[in-house]
Amino acid sequence: MKEKVVLAYSGGLDTTAIIPWLKEHFDYDVICCCINCGQGEELDGLEERAKLSGASKLYIEDLVDDFADNYIVPCVQAGAVYENKYLLGTSMARPAIAKRLVEIARKENAVAICHGATGKGNDQIRFELGIKALAPDIKIIAPWRMTDIWTMQSREDEIDYCRQHGIDLPFSADSSYSRDRNLWHISHEGLELEDPANEPNYDHLLVLGVSPEKAPDEGEYVTMTFEKGVPTSVNGKKMKVSDIIKELNTLGGKHGIGIVDIVENRVVGMKSRGVYETPGGTILMEAHNQLEELVLDRATMETKKDMANKFAQIVYEGKWFTPLREAVQAFVESTQQYVTGEVKFKLYKGNIIKAGTTSPYSLYSESLASFTTGELYDHHDADGFITLFGLPLKVRAMKLAEVEKNK
Repeated sequence: MKEKVVLAYSGGLDTTAIIPWLKEHFDYDVICCCINCGQGEELDGLEERAKLSGASKLYIEDLVDDFADNYIVPCVQAGAVYENKYLLGTSMARPAIAKRLVEIARKENAVAICHGATGKGNDQIRFELGIKALAPDIKIIAPWRMTDIWTMQSREDEIDYCRQHGIDLPFSADSSYSRDRNLWHISHEGLELEDPANEPNYDHLLVLGVSPEKAPDEGEYVTMTFEKGVPTSVNGKKMKVSDIIKELNTLGGKHGIGIVDIVENRVVGMKSRGVYETPGGTILMEAHNQLEELVLDRATMETKKDMANKFAQIVYEGKWFTPLREAVQAFVESTQQYVTGEVKFKLYKGNIIKAGTTSPYSLYSESLASFTTGELYDHHDADGFITLFGLPLKVRAMKLAEVEKNK
C-alpha cells in the first residue's frame, strides 16, 4: 500500500499541478483537503477536479465558525493589529487550517502534509510552525522550495505540466492580482502594487466594496452589542459571530470602510506591498475599542496596548500553538470580563464616526468629569498630587542649575 500525503488544496492551478507532481516524484497516494474559512468560492465540482488530477480522495472542511470563534474573536479582544494597519486576516486563518490538516492526516494515517505556499512568503512559516507544534512526526513538503525537482516557474509552465499528465482544465495564464480571501478579509498583491510608487487601481482591484469616493453620500447608523468582549448583535438582531462579520462586511463594503494600502515587513526579512480589504473587521475592531474606552481602567489599557502588539506579532509569525500565545490570550480574556454594552456609530465614506456608547460597567462619571466640584474630587487635592508627581522634574532642574552655577 502506498504512503499517503495530505495536500492543502484550493482547486486552483498551483495545487492542481502539485497532485501529479507528488505522485510522480514521491509515488504518494494524494489526499486533498480543501479548507473553507469563508473565502466565498464555489466548492461545487472540486471533488471531480481533484480526482481528475489524480487525487484519491477530497475532504471539504467548513471551518467558518471555528475560524470566527476561536481565532478572530481572540484577536479582536486583544486589539491585535500588525504594524498599525494589518488586521491579520491571512495570519489568523493559517493556524486553523494547519490544525485541520493535521487532523485529516492523523485520520488517514498520512506520513506527510504538503502545502503550496511560496518560499518568499509568510504562509510557509505559519503552516509549518502549526504542523510542527501539533504533529512533529509528520513530514512537510513545500514544492516551491524544492527547486531541484519543482522546475515550474510560471502559470504557463504549470498548465503545460498538467496537460502532459492528462489534466486539461480551463485554467488561464492571464496575469492578475495574487489574492487571499476568507471571512475576515481579502488581500491583493502583484501587478501595479509591486511598485510602491504606483497608486492602486481601486476600480480594478476592490472585491468586497467600493472606494470612499464611490460610497453613498448619506451616512448609515449602526448599533452593536457585546458581552464580555464578544459581539452578539447588529442593529438589534442577535447573530453568531460569523454572521455578524458577514453583515458588517456588507455594511462596511457599501461605505468604503477598511481599505488599507501597506508596505509591511515579512517574517522572512523582505518588505512587501499589498492592499487589504477588511470592511467588517475594521468596524468590529473599532466598535470593540470604543467599548473598551468606557470600561477599562487606565493602567489596564496601557498594558493591554503592549499585549496587543505582542499578540499581533505572535499571530503574524505563525506562533499560534505556543505557550506564549496562550499566556497573552489568558491576560486578554481576563480584561474582557466587563466589556459588555452597546456601541453606536455612523458609517460614512470610509469613516466610522462615534454616535454613542453605553455599558452597565462604564467607569465614566459625569460628576467627576464635569468642571463643577463634586464630593469625590476636591480641587485642592491636586496641589499635593502635582507636587509629588512633578518632584523628579523639579529636583533634576535644581541640580542642573546648581551644576551650571558652579562652573
